[in-house]
Amino acid sequence: MREIAGNANLSTQIAEVVKEAIVTGEMRPGELYSVSQLADRLNVSRTPAREALLGLADLGLVRIERNRGFRVVRREPRQIAEVFHLRLLLEVPAARLAAQHVDPALIDGLRRELADMGAAAADHDEARFMAHDRAFHALVLTAGGNSLLVTTVAHLRDTIATVGASTVDRTRSLADIAAEHLPILDALADRDPAAAAEAMRRHVAHTGELLLAQVAAENGRPLAPDEAELIRGTQDKAKE
Repeated sequence: MREIAGNANLSTQIAEVVKEAIVTGEMRPGELYSVSQLADRLNVSRTPAREALLGLADLGLVRIERNRGFRVVRREPRQIAEVFHLRLLLEVPAARLAAQHVDPALIDGLRRELADMGAAAADHDEARFMAHDRAFHALVLTAGGNSLLVTTVAHLRDTIATVGASTVDRTRSLADIAAEHLPILDALADRDPAAAAEAMRRHVAHTGELLLAQVAAENGRPLAPDEAELIRGTQDKAKE
């Protein structure tokens, strides 16, 4: 684990360190970890460590076991399906709304983020790519004027990214992912709400379906129909 830098925002820093440890595999799903050992390892007191873990528990990333410690939660296909079900319910209408509030600054910002995604894809820099991917989506969400919506979707993405669930180099490349954002940008530039919603729906649903199948395979079981329906059913409703 990396060291904590200073005493500012300790609980936030601790949460980020734990997330990184989960992504790299240093902290493994299912294993029991001690809060006091975590605090000692990071050279911080137990109070901010507990605060950080409570925040991660709210995100569904860890499970607190009273008087024992905490465990990293193993992602199940159902959880993946539920996260993308929510993303579709939130991001598709948000894209429709954004198309009704387009200004030159939004389009310029989206073009910059998409260009930066392309550059990161060429360098095969997944971390930099995903930062610009998130920024692209955040710009679309922000256009609707609801800051809570932006935060909520960011938390949903955290629950997937933190456990290392990714389609990169498994079912598609970074360049493939970047290309899925172009129809969203084009529809917004055309101020076409229906096309923007459909382009966002296709992109988010495709990501969800790929991850859902991938995690089911990793868990050694077939994909349950009700899990797939959470994503496919949302798609059908979005088209109505």
